[in-house]
Amino acid sequence: MTFNWSKQPFLCGLVYSALVTMLYLYVDKTFGVELVLSWQPLGVFGIAVAFYLGFKNNSSYDRTWEARKIWGAITNNSRSFAAQLMAYMQGAQKEIYVREVLYRHIAWLTALRYQLRLAKEWEHTEDRVKGLYNPTICVAYFTQLDKEMINFISEEEFQHYKSKSNMATQILARQSARLQELRDAGYFEDFRHMELQKMIHGFYENQGQSERIKSFPFPRQYASVALWVTTIFCVLLPFGMLEVIAGKPWFNMLISIPVTAMIIWIFFLMEKIGDYSENPFEGTYNDVPITSIARNIEIDIREMINDREVPKPIEPINGFLM
Repeated sequence: MTFNWSKQPFLCGLVYSALVTMLYLYVDKTFGVELVLSWQPLGVFGIAVAFYLGFKNNSSYDRTWEARKIWGAITNNSRSFAAQLMAYMQGAQKEIYVREVLYRHIAWLTALRYQLRLAKEWEHTEDRVKGLYNPTICVAYFTQLDKEMINFISEEEFQHYKSKSNMATQILARQSARLQELRDAGYFEDFRHMELQKMIHGFYENQGQSERIKSFPFPRQYASVALWVTTIFCVLLPFGMLEVIAGKPWFNMLISIPVTAMIIWIFFLMEKIGDYSENPFEGTYNDVPITSIARNIEIDIREMINDREVPKPIEPINGFLM
C-alpha cells in the first residue's frame, strides 16, 4: 500500500537515472568528457536534506499527535459527561432528559467531525477530486449530515443549526442552555449543574483546539522548501552516482539505475509522509480516525443508557481506520 501510494517518484527516478546514464555514455564516448559530479559535496547536501526532512516530519507528526490527544480527551470527557449526567439527574422523567442531552452530545460529535473534514485550500483536495486515496468526506457534509443528525435531534432543532456558520458551536450553546433549564426545573442542584457546565466548557476547548489545527496550515517555509531541496538533490543524484561507478563493469552501471531510483524514492517518500501528516483532519488514510473515535464514543454512551440498536464499530478499510 505504501509503495502504491508513493510509486511515482520511484518510476520517474528509474527513467531519469537511466536517461542520465545513457547521456553519460554518449558524452563520454563522443566527446571524451565524464559528465559526473563529485560525490562528497553531493553527499553533504543529501545529509542536509535528510535533516531538513526529519525536522519537517517531526513537526508534522506533532500536529497529528496533538490532534490525536485532543480526540482522546474528547473520548474521556464524553464518557465522564455521560456518567455524571446519569448519576446527577433526579426526577421521574430523568431517563427521557438524559437521553435527550446525550443524543445532542452525539449530534455535536457528528457535526464537529464533518466540519473538520471540510476541505481547506492548502489540503490535498486534488486527490479527493480524483478519488485516488481520499474519500470524498467534504462532499458528504452536504449529503449525509442531515441523515445522521436527525437520528439524534429533532428536525426543527437541526434546521435552526443549519442557518449558523458553526453548527458544532451552536449545539454546545443549546446544550448549556438546556442544562440550565433542567437545573431550574429541579433535576439537579447548583453544584452538580456547575460540574456539568465545566464539561461543556471542556468540549468547547477541545473543539477550539481541533479548529486551531484545521484552520492554521503548516508554515509554507518549511513545507515548500523541503520539496524544493529534495527535488534539487534528486536531480543531481544520478550524476553523483556516476562518479562512483565510473570505470566499473557494465553490471555495476546497470545496477546503479534501480539503486538511484530507490534513493530518490526514499527521499520523496519521507517528504510525502511529512506532507500528508501536516493536516490530520483532511480525510486521508493517514489522518486521525475521528469517524471511528466518534463511533466508539457513541457506542459507549448508548450502551450506558441501555439503548437499542447500538451501532457497530467502524471497520478498517484496507487496514486503515477512518
